[in-house]
Amino acid sequence: MSALPQPSPRRPIRELPDELISQIAAGEVVERPASVVRELVDNALDAGATQITVRLVAGGVRAILVEDDGIGIPAGELPMALKRHATSKIASLAELEAVSTMGFRGEALAAIASVAEVAVLSRTAGSDHAWRLDARSGELAPAARGVGTSVEVRELFFSTPARRKFLKTDATELAHCIEAVRRHALARPDVAFAVWHEGRLVEQWRRASFEQRVRDVLGADFMEGAREVQARVGPLAISGYAGVPEAARSRADQQYFYVNGRYVRDKLLAHGVRAAYEDVLHGARQPVYLLRLDIAPDRVDVNVHPTKIEVRFRDAREVHQAVRHAVEAALAQPRTQTAAAPAGPVAQPTASTGAQPATAPQTGTETAWVSGGGRSFSAPPVVREPVAAFGAQLQGRLAWQEALALHAAEPGAAWPRRSQVPAAQADTPCAAADEPRPDWPLGRAIAQLGGVYILAENALGLVIVDMHAAHERIVYEQLKRLLTEQRIEAQPLLIPATFAATPAEIATAESARDVLLTLGLDVSPLGPGTLAVRSRPAALAQADVVELARSVLAELAHYDASHVIERAQHELLATMACHGAVRANRRLTLEEMNALLREMERTERADQCNHGRPTWRQLTLKELDGLFLRGR
Repeated sequence: MSALPQPSPRRPIRELPDELISQIAAGEVVERPASVVRELVDNALDAGATQITVRLVAGGVRAILVEDDGIGIPAGELPMALKRHATSKIASLAELEAVSTMGFRGEALAAIASVAEVAVLSRTAGSDHAWRLDARSGELAPAARGVGTSVEVRELFFSTPARRKFLKTDATELAHCIEAVRRHALARPDVAFAVWHEGRLVEQWRRASFEQRVRDVLGADFMEGAREVQARVGPLAISGYAGVPEAARSRADQQYFYVNGRYVRDKLLAHGVRAAYEDVLHGARQPVYLLRLDIAPDRVDVNVHPTKIEVRFRDAREVHQAVRHAVEAALAQPRTQTAAAPAGPVAQPTASTGAQPATAPQTGTETAWVSGGGRSFSAPPVVREPVAAFGAQLQGRLAWQEALALHAAEPGAAWPRRSQVPAAQADTPCAAADEPRPDWPLGRAIAQLGGVYILAENALGLVIVDMHAAHERIVYEQLKRLLTEQRIEAQPLLIPATFAATPAEIATAESARDVLLTLGLDVSPLGPGTLAVRSRPAALAQADVVELARSVLAELAHYDASHVIERAQHELLATMACHGAVRANRRLTLEEMNALLREMERTERADQCNHGRPTWRQLTLKELDGLFLRGR
């Protein structure tokens, strides 16, 4: 048996040397050349630069030069700029709590100078010439350059060679440096950026609109597969682009989130975005997005991480919900609405049907109504299978559980023929027509292939639809809409379910009792270290009540607990929709196929089925011509 290590002799408590203090700080701020690039570009943006040039040698390990055309630093302040915790950006705690600049700690230049050779060259508008300060020697000398600042960093980690051994190849470090500049470029389209490596221009982005900058940086493919996000929730404003589920990648390498122009990697924000994709993206695929959150500076703390990559919000749940709902709203609008440019609004049911005009608002929520038993349920104004039968069964104020059971019991109900459609609905877009109308994005059905696919002709060419996947989404969205109109009913338990709880779970259950009750859960302390569940959501009668309660309490501690209930309910509805959707190898008439196409055009998230698979594909005439070598 090896002997236990002996304690080292006691040393006296003493102050650390300033140089060692700076090197410790550098270990928190400077991880690799990209860290230096990020800090220096932050300073350039705070100086009001409109053009920033980054020059690198050996991936930034041998040399980094960041030049800007900002306001510059007066000669008398240059020595102070290299001291620890010296800055012009904050002067009080109040300013720190509402900081709006990119950099503010006043330690970046000092930390970099402790592990590399640093020189600062700067000129203000009122100066006759520039001044150059050598950080190592402290020498200040006149120099030549225009208004602005240049910071030169050479031989990174020369004074800490052990840190240098952990760096990767020059190509890898260069890629990280370019990514650091790319993140800034996406946040500031009003600023031009250029990256040079060993005398060769490797990236350049000119000043442009936000949309053009995103296209320039992330590529046309990103823009073609993205939905615009625009939402304002109280003091929060969320904008940017969210990629469609089909654009998801195996890695999370195209996920950009900015808070007040600052790139962050925050678990709360990432969870909110991922929650918005739960209904359309399954498995380990990662969504792509570029989102910006604008929030009052005093409602967010950016001073929780040395590199300012993480943030903390005053009201985390408010931010989480706002992000989730903004992305959900963008994804809800089906791509069918842009598949073919409509010549005018789609015809809607007339006033004689008792329906309100369905003008397809931005959220994709339908506003036509089906009356049943004295209540109104939101539903598309199209007669369909099996939703039409399901809607009729709601007569007589059937309970939610009974309606679900009836729907599941009749998955094979026949779609009504044209002769069976009421006269008021015969003129709706679901009716078959000899020619496709320009306001039908999915066009006119022309055939059924293999008992699985619907072939349709639209203004762009050929549309291929997976009829089971498409109808599964239609039924699922209809069930979800009916569910949201019902209050979450609580089902009391004859025997309360008890479980051993952590102190955090007990504290959450006590502080959020009202929230839990609105979700149909009655969770309260039974004794020291024990919680009892006395009721659960009636729609989740088969769920493991203890696991459900634990999940809700865990979400409540960080996010929004209603998401857990909603997810569990949606899993139930997705299973029912899958069994209720039209099956493969079932022969449909052209009228039935057209009804399904019109329904897809009105249904939220109609581009994917409940399992995340695409429901339709477009083949343009140009693509078809290419297949047959026409015009060559």
